[in-house]
Amino acid sequence: MSTRTKDDPIAQSGPLLPATGFLRIHQIIGNPRGNPPIPAVIPVSRSAWWRGIQVGRYPKPVKLSDRVTVWRVEDIRALIKQPV
Repeated sequence: MSTRTKDDPIAQSGPLLPATGFLRIHQIIGNPRGNPPIPAVIPVSRSAWWRGIQVGRYPKPVKLSDRVTVWRVEDIRALIKQPV
């Protein structure tokens, strides 16, 4: 469930993001081969995403376990709102 309104510029620019919580990498960079396909919020490749984290361009992840890495929705929203 989303708390966005139709006047929110992020709501108009792409897929809905929850107000709070975490996102997995496929929810951020998308997965066109998924069933159903997942649209990208940040349209970059997986390797470009990880390189961007290393240089500080993208937010640092949160490790929930050895095999689960997520990003805070708030950090992704802030990234989207940054001027280009």
